[in-house]
Amino acid sequence: MRSNNQFNQFNQFNKFNQLGLYLTGGIFLLVILAFLRPFTIINAGERGVVMRFGKVQDTVFDEGIHLIMPIVTTVKRITVRIQRDDVQAEAFSRDLQYIQTDIAVNWHIEPTTVNKIFQEVGDQTEIVRRIITPAVSEVVKAATAKKTAEEIIAKRTELKQEIDTQLRERLGSYGVVVDDVSLVNIDFTDEFAKAIEAKQIAEQEAKRARFEALKAKEQAQADINRAQGQAEAQRLQRQTLTPELLQKQAIEKWDGKFPQVLTGDGALPFITIDPKTFNK
Repeated sequence: MRSNNQFNQFNQFNKFNQLGLYLTGGIFLLVILAFLRPFTIINAGERGVVMRFGKVQDTVFDEGIHLIMPIVTTVKRITVRIQRDDVQAEAFSRDLQYIQTDIAVNWHIEPTTVNKIFQEVGDQTEIVRRIITPAVSEVVKAATAKKTAEEIIAKRTELKQEIDTQLRERLGSYGVVVDDVSLVNIDFTDEFAKAIEAKQIAEQEAKRARFEALKAKEQAQADINRAQGQAEAQRLQRQTLTPELLQKQAIEKWDGKFPQVLTGDGALPFITIDPKTFNK
């Protein structure tokens, strides 16, 4: 009996030891798995560049969870969302005016070629430094050199479209998609700005002088037309005023009283009136 009890106790002890070993092994395995991470998660708006022993593979991981081989395989997450970078470019116009342009470029990496651009250029920081900034500078110089400073001001939309088109073509070959280009600001030298302001003032004054001259000309023509009308009216009136009509009008307006006018010797003047006119 005593030996059986000892045997049972020994078996229970072994079972506890085995359970403890299993738990310890399981915990150790979980720690190893957590440390090695045999999977990777690609977040929304990202792509995963797969590398095996540091060599970029043709496979590109989409969004989601992916199994990988720890140590052997590593994954570099690259965003493919639209990004904005501000670039300041200096150039000269066709008439040799210094121009400083602030440009905002909205761009993103082509998702299907993210592994190639990472292999050839690098991550987002390297793309901006090595590809986008130099390209913007060269395109702006080429575009502004075709126009005078005044044309750049007057045809800003045309300049923006040209820069946009050139950047799309140039960056597209690297797998960088240009979504939009904005000319945030265009600065000239203080001397040129003052010259433009003076020219605008002169043009406004010239327009005002032309307006005043046109107004005076129209007023003079109106006076001439009015004088001609009055002369014509008087001419027509003279044609219709006969001596008989004038005498009749005078009689119609006479109130029957002789004018109280004395001559120099105090005699009352006589007015000869033809009695026949009263019969008319």
